[in-house]
Amino acid sequence: MTLAFVFPGQGSQSVGMMQSFADLPGVRETFSQASELLKQDLWKLAAEGPAEELNLTANTQPVMLVAGMALYRAWQARQGPAPAIMAGHSLGEYPALVASGVLELADAVPLVRVRALAMQEAVPTGVGAMAAILGLEDDAVRAACSEASSANEVAEAANFNSPSQVVIAGNKAAVERGMEIAKARGAKRVVLLPMSVPSHCSLMQPAAERMRKELGSRPFRRGTVPVLHNADVKSAESAEAIKDALVRQLVQPVRWVETVRQMVSGGVTHMLECGPGKVLASLNKRIAPETQILSFGDGAAFAQALSALK
Repeated sequence: MTLAFVFPGQGSQSVGMMQSFADLPGVRETFSQASELLKQDLWKLAAEGPAEELNLTANTQPVMLVAGMALYRAWQARQGPAPAIMAGHSLGEYPALVASGVLELADAVPLVRVRALAMQEAVPTGVGAMAAILGLEDDAVRAACSEASSANEVAEAANFNSPSQVVIAGNKAAVERGMEIAKARGAKRVVLLPMSVPSHCSLMQPAAERMRKELGSRPFRRGTVPVLHNADVKSAESAEAIKDALVRQLVQPVRWVETVRQMVSGGVTHMLECGPGKVLASLNKRIAPETQILSFGDGAAFAQALSALK
């Protein structure tokens, strides 16, 4: 067995998502550590919401980072098998790097809060948008985005999530044009997503510049487990290369299909989603049906995964 861990990002959060994990070793302690760093009760936010507050980018990103790490620590405490390789979807790259030992949680938590605020502030509310395009080939989505863009408004492919599921991002008007073009080109479905921050496109350049400065002073170490980066589907060797990948991630698409296929071609036989919910597990089953896909959807699923893999 060769095991990969994948960490979910924004979009996997829900009120009450950690309740069934509360008694696992290290879970509450990890949340307490992060809450002290931010002077905010993250456990209460995850447990009670309200959803509107949990779904604010500035809150979602730290909470999902901590949730992923809390479950990783619980897995280690229960002596679950160690992964041979890891990756994270967008924000999920940060808990993957903490789990690998590249970053300390105490450094990652405030860093992710800065990342979230930088992304929120890069584009005024109402200016940006994201949409899912289903049932259209990647090149056709790229062509629709190109046709929808103008000198002042962009639409770009942002997440290659699974075969025939691509998320586009950019200026709201251009994204809406891209949706109509994609529909005319044969897309089975187009869905405007409830997100005002157009992640992983060129509109995030101000956030990328801010993160480059922020990352410059942070201590990064050599990790114990390789982490594939969203931007280039490679594992960076040096601290500077890892920081550069995290900066580029903000303005370049998440190449998730390639990431999962790269893991499988490297010998991965089992893939475990380390975080609440099963968004990535659902995508991964469509990308790599030959691989055993598991998730920590809830406490019972955690126990099942542990039993299946030990």
